[in-house]
Amino acid sequence: MFAGFSKNVGIDLGTANTLVYVKGRGVILREPSVVAVHRDSGEVEAVGSRARDMIGRAPSNISVIRPMKDGVIADFDTTAAMMNHFIRQSLRKRSIFTGRPNVMVCIPSGITPVEKRAVEDATKQAGAKEAYTIEEPFAAAIGSGLPVWEATGSMIVDIGGGTTEVAIVSLGGIVTSRSLRTAGDEMDEAIISYIKKKYNLLIGERTAEEMKWTIGTAGEGNDEETMDVRGRDLVSGLPKTIPVSSEEMVEALDETVRAIIDTVRNTLEEAPPELASDIMDRGIVITGGGSLLRNLDLVISRETNIPVTVSEHPLDSVVHGTGEALANIRMFQSKSGVTSRANRKR
Repeated sequence: MFAGFSKNVGIDLGTANTLVYVKGRGVILREPSVVAVHRDSGEVEAVGSRARDMIGRAPSNISVIRPMKDGVIADFDTTAAMMNHFIRQSLRKRSIFTGRPNVMVCIPSGITPVEKRAVEDATKQAGAKEAYTIEEPFAAAIGSGLPVWEATGSMIVDIGGGTTEVAIVSLGGIVTSRSLRTAGDEMDEAIISYIKKKYNLLIGERTAEEMKWTIGTAGEGNDEETMDVRGRDLVSGLPKTIPVSSEEMVEALDETVRAIIDTVRNTLEEAPPELASDIMDRGIVITGGGSLLRNLDLVISRETNIPVTVSEHPLDSVVHGTGEALANIRMFQSKSGVTSRANRKR
């Protein structure tokens, strides 16, 4: 089934998006983690971008599912089908594969053993020769170019779709970490709730996401912007358009941003004094899609009194770190951040 596959494949199986990485080729696939399933037959109708385009537009006999919830598998069968589709899609992109792959998948640092096994089983069901897992913040630190093997403390904040992963790494391992199931998706939900409460206007997930990237900001800045937002008036039931400002987005996102900042501060409080001193000197690196929210780095820096920088490639740092880890698997197998499970015959 997987004739022609590469030896090593890294997968960032995210709540919002799934990325596939091959060493030397980079990210060869980037698709939304969305699946459209026929309600009666259970057959998969669409995966990825095609399925995402069906959100809010699908007929009653089609369910549009996001099988990943808060960074973990919420629907095992659908996730396995999605991974199968993405791996096959990768196969069609390039003739770079030779035999069944070893696959490494990143997982949240706060994952339970049951949730971790579900990821491994889904990876094997998708055709992996051997399934490895790596904790997401450790992969993000590697992909962001932090000196994870040195005897110095580095702090990474990975804000994805379903989780915010905060970790302090040193000497090839995670010293302390926290996993917060509040991230990009909760920002979208906060915007939907704010617009509904203030304007009696119901908007969809995609509109909320567009607002987040167009006028969203974590703190007030000099560039005030306004966006026309369309939705359904809950009083009249008719379509309606209203102007929304970036200043209102600060208010809408305040609770979510505050939760992320509190998690960063709590993680810092748990750091050994020597590592805390290193972080004061080296600063904090934020990555993931959520790190692109305007002024978030400035707000975190102001609240912690520590310099904050955004990773050079925030959308790809986790999958790049996952691929790098798999390319050096012998080194990583002895570290706590990486585990493996062979694809044994049953």
